[in-house]
Amino acid sequence: MRSWPGWAGERAVTRGRSQPPPPPLEAEVFDSHCHLDVMVGERAAANEDPLAQAAQADRRTVEAIVSRSREAGVTRLVTVGYDLASSRWCAEAAAAHADVYAAVAVHPNAAHEATPEVLAAIEELAGLPEVRAVGETGLDYYRDWAEKGDQQASFRAHVEIAKRTGKALVIHDREAHDDVLRVLAEEGPPEVVVFHSFSGDADLAKACAEAGYFMSFSGPLTYKNAGGLREAAAVAPAELLLVETDAPYLPPVPHRGRPNAPALLPLTVRCLAEVKSLPVERLAAHVNANGEAAFGPW
Repeated sequence: MRSWPGWAGERAVTRGRSQPPPPPLEAEVFDSHCHLDVMVGERAAANEDPLAQAAQADRRTVEAIVSRSREAGVTRLVTVGYDLASSRWCAEAAAAHADVYAAVAVHPNAAHEATPEVLAAIEELAGLPEVRAVGETGLDYYRDWAEKGDQQASFRAHVEIAKRTGKALVIHDREAHDDVLRVLAEEGPPEVVVFHSFSGDADLAKACAEAGYFMSFSGPLTYKNAGGLREAAAVAPAELLLVETDAPYLPPVPHRGRPNAPALLPLTVRCLAEVKSLPVERLAAHVNANGEAAFGPW
């Protein structure tokens, strides 16, 4: 089985001394993007990525993940699909667990799988009340797992699905900023657009702000070499900010090389609050209001 096409799986799992969990947040927030199916069950066990396997070994059930998240002050999770099977899994998990919501799509690295039949099934899932977004879709020019033409065609189809179903569009954008913005402009964006794990610079943040796109920041914001990303976060308006883990990927400092989890989100939240010169409680209020604006009432 090919490893999940996230972009933190290149790092090996560190077997050194584990780090303690962060203190709970001063105010509740939600995780706008994680992959629960990669962390639990048979799908996780079959994944070749060492981070995914380690995550599954430590956190075997959705209930355990949700419980640990609540202890950290992370009270809601959006679990995100990347192919039809994972999208179905996410929708079922959201239907079965309170405060878990789903997003459904075909990831750009699997764009060749976005056949009319698969896209029709994704649209059917997107119509479910527990599914709050169409994603993650978009463009990934870092990897060559799918032709650019296939990626752009799949992206355009997902834009239309989001518009027809009235759901948020969650975008994976890796080294494809200009084309992502171009496709959105050509197609006409849906009412709500979320740049998942925002990876651009301050100029992209300004362009997203002008268009009214939400920007979701993740673990890399805490990395020592991420000065450009922190500059982007600094100029992003508070009313367009979201936070996420992308768990089990993109773990924040000091957990790099280990599986990420929603319970580690406080590290990213506190870093973002510092970048924005905001008290954590005020940032959390913005994030929660933005979450309801993007994904609908909880």
